[in-house]
Amino acid sequence: MKVFEASQIREIDEYTILHEPVSSIDLMERAATGCADWLSSYVKTGDHLKVFAGPGNNGGDGWAIARILAARGYRHIGIYLLQISKIISADSVVNRRRLEQQKKVPVFEISRESDFPVIDNNDIIIDALFGSGLSRPLEGLSGALVNHINASGCNIVAIDIPSGLRTDDQGAKSGNAVIKASHTITFEFPKRSFFFAENAIFTGRWHIISINLHPAIISEMATSFQYLLMENIQKVFRQRAKFSHKGLYGHALLIAGSYGMAGAAILAARAALRAGVGLLTTHVPGSVYPIIQGAVPESIFDIDKDKNFFSALENTKHFSAVGIGPGIGTMDVSLNAFESMLKNADCPFVIDADALNMLSQNPELLRYLPVHSILTPHPGEFDRLAGKSDSGYLRNQKQIEFSKKYKVIVLLKGAYTSITMPDGTCFYNSTGNPGMSTAGSGDVLIGIILSLLAQGYPHSDAALLGAFIHGLAGDLAASEIGQQALIATDIIDYLGKTFLKIENHEHYA
Repeated sequence: MKVFEASQIREIDEYTILHEPVSSIDLMERAATGCADWLSSYVKTGDHLKVFAGPGNNGGDGWAIARILAARGYRHIGIYLLQISKIISADSVVNRRRLEQQKKVPVFEISRESDFPVIDNNDIIIDALFGSGLSRPLEGLSGALVNHINASGCNIVAIDIPSGLRTDDQGAKSGNAVIKASHTITFEFPKRSFFFAENAIFTGRWHIISINLHPAIISEMATSFQYLLMENIQKVFRQRAKFSHKGLYGHALLIAGSYGMAGAAILAARAALRAGVGLLTTHVPGSVYPIIQGAVPESIFDIDKDKNFFSALENTKHFSAVGIGPGIGTMDVSLNAFESMLKNADCPFVIDADALNMLSQNPELLRYLPVHSILTPHPGEFDRLAGKSDSGYLRNQKQIEFSKKYKVIVLLKGAYTSITMPDGTCFYNSTGNPGMSTAGSGDVLIGIILSLLAQGYPHSDAALLGAFIHGLAGDLAASEIGQQALIATDIIDYLGKTFLKIENHEHYA
């Protein structure tokens, strides 16, 4: 699913109106009906609703939603117009007239703070003040009203985007007035600002509804941002041929583990095998070998000459892909071995954990990264690599520039894991849950990606598939055992069900 900037969304709306053709008021009716349908499943007819409408088209949605809900039997609705401008959008004027002709919903106007209504704890607020076209912080009466609504502690449903939050940039800065919605109903596409941690307090749970914008313009319009969905994964996922053998599915090398960190190697190795690699060689220090041999009998093992740390590897020419980092530590002997590997690389690399830490401690090594290497940092690791960022938005911008500068793929782990490509394209993953915030989850991820890369998937597909599969396995595990109890081993154990879901073209939302 494409993710567009605010100006592009306006262009798509205009194209739809011109080429469907459909009038702008009818397109607004379509959007309002979709919102009313969602609200009808969330709000009881006896609940008390307060709809706050602004002067623009977002306010027009609010007028139409109030009218449609009233026609469906909702008896306790009031609509409040924020009077901050003499200019009211034409479609908003039409929808106000339609509501007043219905004579079921009282209308109140807010032109000063003394007009703010008393909001009861059990009221449900519909925020239709400002939409995705907002380009400046809310101040004065608008900001005061937003703060008054937030102070109520009520459930708030935002239409299109929480008022005060911007579509394209980092959105709210400290001290800005922004609606803190429990739910956000957005049209056709998510907004880019929805993917950043600092904005979760404003968006709540967000829901995409289709208003049938014209498919031609959506298909043709270019964007650097995508939301990764099951349909994308099913297009690139490869079914196995009848006459397959292990030689067709690659030979991966995993360098992992150190004294006291055998678990990282075990998790990554088991994940790589579960993800379908033909052969796996796991390189571990001598102290790790007795532990991992029994835990992962399917792997071949290459034992380091150092008892406790990764210290040397002759070459990687026999392998389809190399994964390095989980639990290896950052000792000088490991750094020297890692540097030698990078300078003599002859196959794709997946780089995680301590290998990332060695890169951040020795940034001169970045120039030796093989083109299209896949780096899998969490935010802290990425900040050490690229410099500290004050927001998820700014970190994402740095991530894009980092990928372009070093010609690598960066998979930045988080609630909506972002994957950036050397050409500047950015994908946001749709799978995963907070239960996956647990020790070893990242080790599982590198194992999955390493496996896919070794099997011959293009670098970009391996990264996208890996992120999606990892998150979906976590979601399937959480659906049966809950998020609280989820551990990294559960993600591995649910990989089989994950692959079946993808192979069988099952729906996932």
